[in-house]
Amino acid sequence: MATLFHNGRFFQSGSRGEDHSFAESLLVDGSGTITYIGSASDEQIRIAETAGIAKHDMRNRLVLPGFIDGHMHLLMLGQSLQKAGLEACEDLQDIRKTIREFAAAHPSVTRIMCKGWMHSMTDGQALASMIDDLDPRPIFIDSKDLHSTWCNTAALDEMEVQDMPDPEGGKIHRDESGKASGLLSEAAAVTIVWPHIAKIAPMEEKLAALRGAVEAYNSAGYTGLVEMAMDENAWEALQILRQTQTLPIRIAVHWLITPRKTEAENLAQVDRAIELNRQFNEGNNPDCRVVGIKVIGDGIIDGCTAGLSEPYTSNGMSCDPIWSLAELGPIVKKADAAGLQCALHAIGDKTIRVAIDALEQNATFGRRHRIEHLELASPEDAARLGKLGITASIQPVHADPAILRAWPSLLGPARCERAFAYKEFADGGAVLALGSDAPTAPHAPLKNVYTAATRRSAREPSSSDRVNPHFALDLAAAIAAGTEGSAYSCFADRRAGMLEVGRMADMAVVDMEWDANELLQARVIQTWFEGKKVFDADI
Repeated sequence: MATLFHNGRFFQSGSRGEDHSFAESLLVDGSGTITYIGSASDEQIRIAETAGIAKHDMRNRLVLPGFIDGHMHLLMLGQSLQKAGLEACEDLQDIRKTIREFAAAHPSVTRIMCKGWMHSMTDGQALASMIDDLDPRPIFIDSKDLHSTWCNTAALDEMEVQDMPDPEGGKIHRDESGKASGLLSEAAAVTIVWPHIAKIAPMEEKLAALRGAVEAYNSAGYTGLVEMAMDENAWEALQILRQTQTLPIRIAVHWLITPRKTEAENLAQVDRAIELNRQFNEGNNPDCRVVGIKVIGDGIIDGCTAGLSEPYTSNGMSCDPIWSLAELGPIVKKADAAGLQCALHAIGDKTIRVAIDALEQNATFGRRHRIEHLELASPEDAARLGKLGITASIQPVHADPAILRAWPSLLGPARCERAFAYKEFADGGAVLALGSDAPTAPHAPLKNVYTAATRRSAREPSSSDRVNPHFALDLAAAIAAGTEGSAYSCFADRRAGMLEVGRMADMAVVDMEWDANELLQARVIQTWFEGKKVFDADI
């Protein structure tokens, strides 16, 4: 049924937020496609009203395009909603108290699953002995960034890691006697812990987690997402769910490529992504597409595992990227030749350079390849992004000052001045795609936009700290990055990302002032997907 949405303030802008304005009315046809947007006095609106079109009063609220999370992890997000949250903990004592209370409150669960731990909370230590006395059940603690898992002895025993070799690109941390001590990092978390948790989780539990994740996203104003580390386990669950219900969200998928011992083994993973892309693409599955691959190039700065061109200030250590340029090149070349997009995780400046070099030397301009995170880019490499047509996939929630207090000691003040150079990327011509990296960080888009536009903390609103405010984005540019930019990043911009004629009526209705400093008070009131309401805060 055609509908007139009226008495609203419908956000319009250029693709990067330039020349923004607000329209009063929006016409949508029975398929959910926008057919007109403009003033209440325009002839097209008057004709529709005269014909007795169904009307929906937006009550003078701001209406944004439906947000599209440019980088997240869907099944992990759903599962994280049931885990003990350690985000508010400041030290080991807080962590132990939180886990003990969670364990007491959940006596029937088989395992104690936790999230949100940061290395700085425990002075970089993560030993099984620090948590073994809390509960006899296996305890799995995800680091905030998902690059590490801290386990108690029961969890280590359950995974039988004592005699396992370190996987390519990862580490099972051990004590002086060679016994696994509690921490599995990088590829060890991805290839040992993640598959283990997937194997022991019942399918119905995974389906419930996916449903919960989609509901949480709709309620936050999202109508689309880019799944940035898909594997066989999550893919199977997602397809089973899609067979039972139509999901009110669009999903673009990047298939995770993990380091193996041989190039042939690495390329075989790309073959699997190509196979799935041929089955799930814009032509035959537009709402759930396999669009490319994801390669994790390094770790994180807090864990001293991000690849830097100079040693860490705190300990003098150096860390190389997980993939060398020689190893990464064939992966990129094969995926690009098959028409897939490459998403390369790169946090440290050394890894960022390798990622850009790999795309420059092996990829096709215009394929909309992308680099994820870009937390510490050199000025030279920041300028290369736009020139090479590389999308800058950014997560402002990781730039929150409240979680960066260890950076000055880890990097020194000079390098900290290069952190999260978003405006520099945009000024150099790169398209910005804004994401949350949920569940490594909160997924609420307006808080994400707040930090992008103010460089202040959404976690600690009373704090006056700002991280490199000269790299802040204008409010309209940040909104555009989380809508049109994310749509562009996965070739969804013909159907979503803007409120304009020909695109779908995907909308987030928000109660907010058009002021970046007031975004923490903003509230999503409704979410509309293809002209149909999928969330209403008042119901």
